[in-house]
Amino acid sequence: MDIEIIGFVGSAIIASALVPQVIKSWITKSTEDISLLWNSLLLTGLILFVIYGFGINSRPIMIFTTIEASLTLSLLILKLTHKNDKENRIRKEW
Repeated sequence: MDIEIIGFVGSAIIASALVPQVIKSWITKSTEDISLLWNSLLLTGLILFVIYGFGINSRPIMIFTTIEASLTLSLLILKLTHKNDKENRIRKEW
């Protein structure tokens, strides 16, 4: 068995783990329970891991870590956008 197949399967499973959180955050417009620090650190680590994947020419790492970084970035954008929406709503209520 080609070891890259294991890399593809494992990476696909890990990348898919973020999908439910992104969908839930998108639908509920609630990201209060998501740490901004955690999200920022995760995104930074994933970007470095993408660079590493290109450096060692590992297709599973390049492909799926890019997907993970994209999902994490979208979660970060949702976190920042929804935070501003919540602050604006509070200001309007006053």
